[in-house]
Amino acid sequence: MAETLKTAVAVIGVDIGKNSFHVVGLDRRGAIVLRQKWSRGQVESRFANMPPCLIGMEACVGAHHLSRKLKALGHDARLMPAKYVRPYSKGQKNDFRDAEAIAEAVQRPTMRFVATKTVDQLDLQALHRVRERLVSQRTGIVNQIRAFLLERGVAVRQGLRFLRTELPRILAAPSDVVSPGMVRIIEDLAGDWHRLDERIEGLSGEIEAIARQDAGCERLMSVPGIGPIISSAMVAAIGAGDAFSKGRDFAAWLGLVPKQISTGDRTILGKISKRGNRYLRVLFVQAAWAVLIKPKTWERHGFKPWLEAAKKRLHYNVLAIALANKLARIAWSVLARGRTFEARKIDEATVQTA
Repeated sequence: MAETLKTAVAVIGVDIGKNSFHVVGLDRRGAIVLRQKWSRGQVESRFANMPPCLIGMEACVGAHHLSRKLKALGHDARLMPAKYVRPYSKGQKNDFRDAEAIAEAVQRPTMRFVATKTVDQLDLQALHRVRERLVSQRTGIVNQIRAFLLERGVAVRQGLRFLRTELPRILAAPSDVVSPGMVRIIEDLAGDWHRLDERIEGLSGEIEAIARQDAGCERLMSVPGIGPIISSAMVAAIGAGDAFSKGRDFAAWLGLVPKQISTGDRTILGKISKRGNRYLRVLFVQAAWAVLIKPKTWERHGFKPWLEAAKKRLHYNVLAIALANKLARIAWSVLARGRTFEARKIDEATVQTA
């Protein structure tokens, strides 16, 4: 009976949990022939005893690790964004119905799948996430110092370097400006700030060293505005870019394309969608600003005709987003097609899309 069940299963949906996995298997007609709850320790051995089949999972914590294990066993494991699985859920929500919805969704020919990340990609992504958290903590400390000083009537020009320069002078001021108790609090915060600077610098150096050794990152760093941080974050997120068929798909995944609310004959485009990878989107916008503040480099990079024309009709912030979109498309092309950035080829294309 067990052997008959194994051979009948064609598609499996797995709802991943911390300690337990809910599994629903469908036969070739779509009928449920397997509905079980497995512990984490049982998953690999159970799938090892099954013939190769299509296995769907949501792209969540632990999904990439399990996907690699299942592929090594000969199964066709595929990951999907959770929001694309949700429409296939029927009735009240529970783990078995989630697994059934996953099994239904993974069979759709138009479903968009998430590429399984390698161990190296996950390690690099972890470095970026730790660095992002530390940068956020540093920003919080700096803002808190500014707020404490502003409450005492001391305003400092915006920017880390200005506060870093002015802080020793402010703390050495007479006690009627900043009380001794507040001086002690700010000195402790400044110490936390210094320790975070050291950790961020160490992580940035580690990320840069990895980027210099990766061929894909080296090619990406030939694109204007893109350095080790952006190039390594992009490689960690999409690998070689095989999950996208064109640069616009990558830009849409970043959330850099206009949000569309069209109906009937009317095409209505709004602000950028801000979907997908927020961290990488922010980095590409920063790259766009790095290019915009250096007009003398526009001609060398082949951006001058497009930027000069766009500058006349777009607000500067909108222009930065448009340039970030263009840089994202160029970066995908450089990564996916295995070539470096060449300004003369970009020039004609950018003029046509202005």
